[in-house]
Amino acid sequence: MFKEWLHLFQKDSLMDRAYRRSSMMLDITLSMFLKAKTSLRYTDSDQVDIDIYGRDAEVNRYQREVRRHVFKHLTMRGVERLPSGLVLVSIVINIERIGDYTKNMIELAMNHSRRLPGGKFETDLQRVETAVEDNFIRTKSCFESADEKAALKLLKEYEWVSRVCDDCLFRLIKEDDKNIGSGDAVSLALYFRWLKRINSHLRNISSSVVNPFDRIGFKPRHD
Repeated sequence: MFKEWLHLFQKDSLMDRAYRRSSMMLDITLSMFLKAKTSLRYTDSDQVDIDIYGRDAEVNRYQREVRRHVFKHLTMRGVERLPSGLVLVSIVINIERIGDYTKNMIELAMNHSRRLPGGKFETDLQRVETAVEDNFIRTKSCFESADEKAALKLLKEYEWVSRVCDDCLFRLIKEDDKNIGSGDAVSLALYFRWLKRINSHLRNISSSVVNPFDRIGFKPRHD
């Protein structure tokens, strides 16, 4: 279904611009995520080489632009194009939320003046970080190519991320690692939570490639 909508987007100047803006939003939020991870986890500094508020404002501006284009498109084309418009608006809402979480991560890095260690959670944390970064890149690819098989594979591959993030969060609450100080424990808890939410929003975007509008964000049906 999404491949058919993508074909329609490319034939309409308004929807094509909206679609391209959505792709640019994914690029911006990915760059914010990588900067946040590097600063928080691999540098002993509270300085971040990115204008987070400017990039966040850019994402928000693009979201409003997509909404305007979709609305104008629907007023001209009628209700037969409504599903494709709703799907695109749903996608940019998810991207905007990803932008908010990456902004939160950078703000955390700016207030955590040294590298954030994972302690007993380091192996799981690195595994989650790698998964979310890979999910970012492959979600963008699925979105741009409307590749349903790739999207289905991606959705199945990273089902485990939320469970691991929750498990580590609850272990932090239970003080499973007594060597982690309170500041690091709070930072790790927030970081795990935001990684989980970013991954979930990426999954929502991937699900839009394989699901009808009413099932975006849910597991694909196999019947």
